[in-house]
Amino acid sequence: MAYAQQKTEEYIRQQEQLKRMRLMNQLDSGVYFMDIGQHEMADEKFKYVLANIRAVPSELAYYFGKNSYFLKQYKQSIDWLNKYIQLKGTNGQFSKDAVAWQRKSEVELMAARSKEEAEKTEQILSRNYEIDCGPTGKVICPVCGGDHVIIKKGAFGDDYRTCPFCNDHGILTCEEYNLLVKGELAPKF
Repeated sequence: MAYAQQKTEEYIRQQEQLKRMRLMNQLDSGVYFMDIGQHEMADEKFKYVLANIRAVPSELAYYFGKNSYFLKQYKQSIDWLNKYIQLKGTNGQFSKDAVAWQRKSEVELMAARSKEEAEKTEQILSRNYEIDCGPTGKVICPVCGGDHVIIKKGAFGDDYRTCPFCNDHGILTCEEYNLLVKGELAPKF
């Protein structure tokens, strides 16, 4: 009876080792595809390993993070590279590379977010809309702040110029204001 149980346990261990070996082959295959520039295929391999392994090896965190950079999934890249750095610190085999790829991902993520914000702003500003100026139909000129004078600091002192957009009292009509906001109001002089 003990012999049969021992053989069963040994068989189970062998099956687990075989499964782990196959998963490590998938990981190696993912690294190969990443190295030759087939990042989508590498991503599939890495995700397969992640879905089927009990304990994620630290090198998988590095490879998945690096490959995510190439797929322009910068947030995911940062997260996985950060996980590798947390696991291995500065002594890991890929620690220096992980930090470098993480920095690249952070730069790209910030650039993508800035571009996104600029596009949203452009979309809002490019709409053909009219701003309601209230019951008077007039607003204080945003160019001169209602002073009817624009003051520019110069090397030889201040330069005073009459505001080319508003009336003598620093006021714009609602129509003029909406044209100004759209960049379509021509200066009066």
